[in-house]
Parts: sequence; C-alpha cells; structure tokens
Amino acid sequence: MSKLSSEEKFVDVSDYGRPFARAFVNQIQHTRITPVQVTYLFGISGLIAVYCILSGYYYAAGIFLIIKSILDAADGELARTKNRPSYTGRYLDSIFDIFLNFLFLGAVWHVTTSSFWLMLLAFISIQVQGTLYNYYYVILRHNTDGGERTSKIIENERPKAFPTESQSTVDFLFDTYSMLYGVFDKLIFKLDKNANDAPVFPKWFMSMISIYGLGFQLLLISVLLSTGLVEYIIPFFIGYNVFLIVFIGIRKVFLK
Repeated sequence: MSKLSSEEKFVDVSDYGRPFARAFVNQIQHTRITPVQVTYLFGISGLIAVYCILSGYYYAAGIFLIIKSILDAADGELARTKNRPSYTGRYLDSIFDIFLNFLFLGAVWHVTTSSFWLMLLAFISIQVQGTLYNYYYVILRHNTDGGERTSKIIENERPKAFPTESQSTVDFLFDTYSMLYGVFDKLIFKLDKNANDAPVFPKWFMSMISIYGLGFQLLLISVLLSTGLVEYIIPFFIGYNVFLIVFIGIRKVFLK
C-alpha cells in the first residue's frame, strides 16, 4: 500500500528501498510481528552502522545504512498492509531517526578531522533538509484524494490515540517529538507558511524535493563511506543546503 494514490505517485529517489520493504512485508504480514517491532529493527541496524563507522568498517556501515532505510520503509508499509495505523509508530520512527542521524554524524566526526561545531551544523542541515521534504510531502498527501493522513502538516496538538494504542504512550511520544523537531518544523513553516494554499504540487517538483528525503541522504552517506570519502560527509551536507533556496524559491514563484 502507498501513502499516495496511484495517480499522484512520483519518482521518489529517497524511497528506493520500497520494493525491498514490500518484499519483506509480504513475508511477515501474516505473522505476529508488529510495525513497531520493525521500527526497533531499523534502530538496531542504525546502531550497527554507527559501530561500523567507529571501527573503520565503512563498507559494512554503508550496507547497514541501506538496510536501515529499507526497514524504515517497511514499518509503515506493514502498518498500512495490516490496516493498523498508529501514532506510536509514527512518532517513534521520527524519534529514532533524529537520534540516529546525530549518532551517524557524531561517528563520522570521531573518525575524521572535522570540528564538533561543523558536525553539529551538518546535523542541523540534515534535519532542516529532511523537514522541508516532509513538509511538502505531507501537504501533498493531505491535498490529494486517498493520501495517508497519519502525519499532520503542523504537529501542534496531541492526537487522539487509535484504539490499538495507549493514549499515555502517544502523549509521551508526541511531547518528545515536539521537543526534538519543533524548532525545525517552525523554521520551515516560517520560510514557506503559504505552501498549503498552493495547487497540488506537480510530480517533477516532488521528485526534485525527494533528494532531501532521509533515505537519499543515507544513500549519499553510504556512497561516501564505501568510496573512502568519509572526510567529505560533514562538509557535503553543509553545502547541500544550497537547494533549500532553490526549492522554496520554485514553490513560491511557480507553484502559487
């Protein structure tokens, strides 16, 4: 199952792991494995990647980053296949992502000559880039028929838990999510607060934006690790911010 109707699907370069995720889900959909358990699996895969970076096993680290991306797609895929949406999974997924992103870059900083402050800037850059992609993608899903709506355009209030989950758990995870992501969400909304009033974004625009999706970011890190260019990871993602101006400018000038 998809987050978008077949008519609205676009080429999402950050979602390259989806076919593998679907194959995995096909194998486990009739078992007792839950989407949240798959989320824990991608967290474990990410931690193994961190260990591999710190140990100098860069090629192996790249592989586990790709596995993490596949499992990251699989948890939501399994939830939709089983018709078991949950805010627990939605927020836990994002919380794992932000901690793992910091650990990935922290590990790269540890094995290179980059300064801690450049590493922190690269981490902030990755989060801002990913938030822009998610912002436009969630708007697209809300503005099209058949789009998935578990994620909100503006996460500013605690949602009501689904019958299959605990409200107290959802409240805790929402508060944690808001603390970790609130500043990034507010920044992107301030930069393009009228995006939700625009016509449905064309497929070419969403495909361009998808280079800021976490899956593609991790693919880039994997390639740089596997080719021995680990020193370039931190400066690359700082420079990658140049497309923020390009994408927001295109949206404001041509898609209004």
